[in-house]
Amino acid sequence: MSKKIVRVGDIECGAKELFLISGPCVIEEEKIMMEVAEKLKRISEKLNIKIIYKSSFQKDNRSSLKYYDGPGMEQGLRILQKVKETFGFSILTDIHYPDQAAPVGDVVDVIQIPAYLCMQSTLIVAAAKTGKVINVKHGQFLAPENMKFPVAKIEESGNHNVILTERGFTMGYNDLVVDPRSFYHLQNTQYPVVFDATHSIRKYGIPSADSKGGAREYLPVLSRAAVAAGIDGLFVETHPCPSEALCDAASQLNIDELENYLTPLLALHEVTSKYR
Repeated sequence: MSKKIVRVGDIECGAKELFLISGPCVIEEEKIMMEVAEKLKRISEKLNIKIIYKSSFQKDNRSSLKYYDGPGMEQGLRILQKVKETFGFSILTDIHYPDQAAPVGDVVDVIQIPAYLCMQSTLIVAAAKTGKVINVKHGQFLAPENMKFPVAKIEESGNHNVILTERGFTMGYNDLVVDPRSFYHLQNTQYPVVFDATHSIRKYGIPSADSKGGAREYLPVLSRAAVAAGIDGLFVETHPCPSEALCDAASQLNIDELENYLTPLLALHEVTSKYR
């Protein structure tokens, strides 16, 4: 079976070129969102890498009700629409409930299913029926070969525009481990595979504002391993000042460091793509 190419705007996901999904973890004030988009646009043009802009209007799995969980769907979609119109990015955001699928699908290009919810049939079917590209995060609890099940649900709903994203396995308590074998299994679905670098370095049970809540020192090595394993895209959440971010402050990459982070990965991709 030949590899499927999934088109997102002008991006051919699964084709030869590496693409990037990037943006703040959660939608914050409009000024921050536009600043990140402007810098991503410059990086896209300088490094010749296609970018899908990502941010969440709701984070419904925060560990405390006291933590910021986003501006809500209406305001969040308004800001994402402005980013799209101003900078021309395709847009990705996640949904948590089936009734969010249709209104979100009216604005974004890619609907994301969160890792915790990747086996929720009603949610997946509602997203699939919008006809949009569906990015399914690989659940931390699920054997990678079993991602064929949510894929089948999407296909049986009449949608064959799927991206699969790896973000690490729960290993023991409050820790994530990236198993390169997962890329092999996800690639066997024939759909494009993405590596979510910044979520893979989160430390569960520690508030994301705590500097111990993430391990950025692992970003380069994990990303190199993923690119060498033949992934099609990278997922890297970025922020102008991660320590002040309202979500995942310990794991987001400073937007001003993104170019240096990507440069060796693009070079590695160029080498490894010749042997696929």
